[in-house]
Amino acid sequence: MERVHIITLGVEDINKSLHFYRDGLGFSTTAAESDPPIVFFQNQGVILALCPKVGLAEDIDKRNPPVGEGFSNITLGHVVSEKEEVDRILSQAEKAGGSIVKSAQMAFWGGYHGYFTDIDGYHWEVMYWENWHVKEDGSLFIE
Repeated sequence: MERVHIITLGVEDINKSLHFYRDGLGFSTTAAESDPPIVFFQNQGVILALCPKVGLAEDIDKRNPPVGEGFSNITLGHVVSEKEEVDRILSQAEKAGGSIVKSAQMAFWGGYHGYFTDIDGYHWEVMYWENWHVKEDGSLFIE
């Protein structure tokens, strides 16, 4: 696991942030105009994603979402090519001193994912979805 594929920012207002990054800074996206649940910007290598803060925290733990002190409203994402890799990487992170905060499971968006925190409390999402493609060079392409 030596690549960051997605950086997700928890934002206050998804529509304002979409306009800021797309219209203001020129980031390319296929996001709809009104209240998308998440926005992906395809860049050279790393995907930048925007998600409402509440939605991002609830994706980590719906019953007890991380909020306030200790949650940066940023997650780092690592996409794998096979579903089984999600479990393997979560286990690897735990053995290295990280903490599993969401065990691997099916996601509402159709993929398979889980979360761990590193030794400083940063949240990492490890995910697999058959519609996402990790290229030979390790970069991610989201259609």
